[in-house]
Amino acid sequence: MQLDKVVNYHKALADATRIRILILLADGELNGQVLAEKLGVTPATITHHASKLREASLINERRVKNTIYFSLNHYFLSSSATAASELIYRQHKGGGADIMQEEHLRIQQSVIKNFYTAEGRLKSIPSQLKKKLIVLSHMASRLEKGRKYSEKDINTFIKQFHEDFATIRREFIMHQFMFREQEIYELNPVEMWAKWETLG
Repeated sequence: MQLDKVVNYHKALADATRIRILILLADGELNGQVLAEKLGVTPATITHHASKLREASLINERRVKNTIYFSLNHYFLSSSATAASELIYRQHKGGGADIMQEEHLRIQQSVIKNFYTAEGRLKSIPSQLKKKLIVLSHMASRLEKGRKYSEKDINTFIKQFHEDFATIRREFIMHQFMFREQEIYELNPVEMWAKWETLG
């Protein structure tokens, strides 16, 4: 799971009222008025907290005329609950001492030579995941550590290499090369980047 989604999940849970709403919804679908009565708060308060939970994909909503019914998003709740620990510990899975550094370096150099021009432009975005990660890591290594990039800044950076900045920007986030919060992009530590070396 992407880092920004893990952060949003924990932000959504960082409120006692929101957790109580989720507990009540575990028994089944309820509308805002019933939730307000059970929790002793106003319907407006429920609407506010429900919007936070919905943004984090923790609840579903359905409208029947003027009444909104809320229910748990069971899949996202269960997957998000373990996502933080999996993200933190993933570096210790599947890697190890048996990695052949020289072979990996040879593969990396070969892919970079095939997909980048002598001037450093990306010829095309590889469809194979392993090659795509090598191409992205080569590009991401040119980003400044600790710098906060606006979306315009990151687009300008990517366009030095390839015109399809929207796709590459999305891939940077998806594969943990960068972290995005409120349209601000920042380079993740190398240890967090998706590892092409562990792919078959």
